[in-house]
Amino acid sequence: MNPLRYTVRLGAVLVVLSAVLGPVPAGSAPVSRRAPAERTVAVSGADAQQRDRQLAGRRIVLSYAGPTPPPEVLRTIREGRAAGVILFGENVQSPEQLAQAVGQLRQAAAESRVPGALLLMTDQEGGRVRRLPGAPELSARRVGAAPNPLHAATEAGAGAAATLTDAGLNVNLAPVLDVAGAPDDFIDHHERSFGRDPSVVARLGSAFLAAQQGLGVAATAKHFPGLGSAAQEENTDARPVTLPVPLEELRARGEEPYRAAIAAGVRLVMASWAVYPALDPARPAGLSPTVVQGELRERLGFEGVTVTDALEAGALDPYGDTGARAVAAAAAGMDLILCSARDPQQAEQATEALAAALGSGRLDRGAFAAAVARIDDLRASLS
Repeated sequence: MNPLRYTVRLGAVLVVLSAVLGPVPAGSAPVSRRAPAERTVAVSGADAQQRDRQLAGRRIVLSYAGPTPPPEVLRTIREGRAAGVILFGENVQSPEQLAQAVGQLRQAAAESRVPGALLLMTDQEGGRVRRLPGAPELSARRVGAAPNPLHAATEAGAGAAATLTDAGLNVNLAPVLDVAGAPDDFIDHHERSFGRDPSVVARLGSAFLAAQQGLGVAATAKHFPGLGSAAQEENTDARPVTLPVPLEELRARGEEPYRAAIAAGVRLVMASWAVYPALDPARPAGLSPTVVQGELRERLGFEGVTVTDALEAGALDPYGDTGARAVAAAAAGMDLILCSARDPQQAEQATEALAAALGSGRLDRGAFAAAVARIDDLRASLS
């Protein structure tokens, strides 16, 4: 069975039940279909607020500074208010130190009442963009220029999986599926694209992700619907970026690798923070229901987990504080909220804002439950 197609296979009852009570462990006794309604009636006041905070936390990816997970991060994980943790270069000093840190994170998750593996992720694209020492050593551009690019892409994906597995991680925020435009543009400058031909990027990106996922590490296709047209200085990490690509070109060029990746079973898709006027002139892709729900889910048929780029990106400066950004991303259809500031307080602000929006009805409870269920399914499938 395609792992992306079982998210809501038992319908709305299981989705709501999973989000409110937690996923039902394998082998458990059948649960009455009246249980969700009965639980809803019983929960009120402080209990309801606590439930909503826990649900909100199950959509948050934490980060921290330095080599050691701080006590507040471990406590948040133990309380079941985190979906995962993203690791950066500053979190890695040596294999021994990393093993100790990952062990602490995994132990905290094991003590949580929320089942499923903690999503432990990093950016291991290859070449210059590697948070961990080791494979893949070839950048995407060098993979595309190899004598046998398909073999090189497969080797790169397998190498990324081996590096992450050895470190105890289970999600890679790769491959990049942006189709390069002009030489030395934003995505080409750091050799992050497999090439300038969308069919080549589609084929090599799919080979990378299939090899990686075949070894148990979930892949993330990014940055939907494509950053290939961005000039070198148009970096969404630093400032707002608008890419006025015609709709026909955007769909034929930018989205082609995503159609292939979805067909290959990619588990996650990360949305871009650029604005694409052809789709939504008012909002970045990751804050746009038109892009996330309309284009990615309805038009391309993606059923897996959506994940934001860094919530602290300069492209989101016009969209309020951390909490406001988290709520806007969730409303657009983003499942996982990536808090990359290395500040647990920022993640807490995102959690509180999501919980308040859920409690007030600003965020639809059914859609929220479905997002949590997709994340829980991903976590249950990994080790």
